[in-house]
Amino acid sequence: MKLTTSLLAAAALAAAAVLAPAHAQTPMKISISIGQNSHQGIAIDTFAREVERRTNGRIKVQPFYSGALGGERESIEAVQLGTQELTFSSTGPVPNFVPAARILDIPFLFRDKAHARAVLDGPIGQEMLKEFESKGFKALGWAENGVRHMTNSKRAVNTPDDLKGLKMRTMENPVHVAAYKGFGIITTPMAFPEVFTALQQGTVDGQENPLSVIMAAKFDQVQKHLTLTGHVYSPAIWLMNKAAFDKLSPADQKIFLDAAAEGTKANRARVDEDDAKGVAELRSKGMQVIENPDRARFQAALSPVYAEFEKQFGKANIDRIRNFR
Repeated sequence: MKLTTSLLAAAALAAAAVLAPAHAQTPMKISISIGQNSHQGIAIDTFAREVERRTNGRIKVQPFYSGALGGERESIEAVQLGTQELTFSSTGPVPNFVPAARILDIPFLFRDKAHARAVLDGPIGQEMLKEFESKGFKALGWAENGVRHMTNSKRAVNTPDDLKGLKMRTMENPVHVAAYKGFGIITTPMAFPEVFTALQQGTVDGQENPLSVIMAAKFDQVQKHLTLTGHVYSPAIWLMNKAAFDKLSPADQKIFLDAAAEGTKANRARVDEDDAKGVAELRSKGMQVIENPDRARFQAALSPVYAEFEKQFGKANIDRIRNFR
């Protein structure tokens, strides 16, 4: 009788062990600083759905939007510390953590989105992803924030001279700050969740962001003028706490990488859609749009800053990206 009881108990334990993984669920958090209905929102929603589907519900990723867990810099810090597993961020604050990434934020570095995507998805971008590992991150892949343009509440901007003296919010990024000072802008680095209020209250006159962000953040409500300067291509990146990634099985690690790739596809498709319809939509909401400023003059205005960038990054490294085919 004792033997039978022991066998039954052992069988019950074995069955519990088999069934447990099907019911156990590992929760993780991922965040963005803008709203769900955006190119970033579709990215993390796709990622969360793919992880849950591919792990049969074992791992559930909970998305947080609109800076609910802090701005981009705070979220990246949380991922580095391990108090948050994942974040999806523009590269704005990334150089504060991984200085090698600064080179990607040089103005007019990329010819267009296709060029930028080819660089990031190719050997140059893949080499740079490895730079994150020594800083406590697993970079799951590149995605897209978009091509940045300038808005303000004061005046139409046709040439670089029109920017002089404008107080502009910039990302917390040393390359951007240096470049925009070259335009004569009074730079005001600021976390994204604070920007709308700062524009509304006149703390700053303007800001610069891709059309996707301008629309998602409803900046048309507090900005009158938009100029399609296209001065910076802004990547986005999937970041995960490295220790959390290393704890995953090899199969689950592949699932996370594949889910990020699917999220990037959805993200880039939404950027393309927003770029195609953005000008008409923002005009319909009252913004005055200058579509074809003299970009050559904007580039020429940054010549002294480019000289500094070549000293910082090396001309060969910049040319490697600029000339990538």
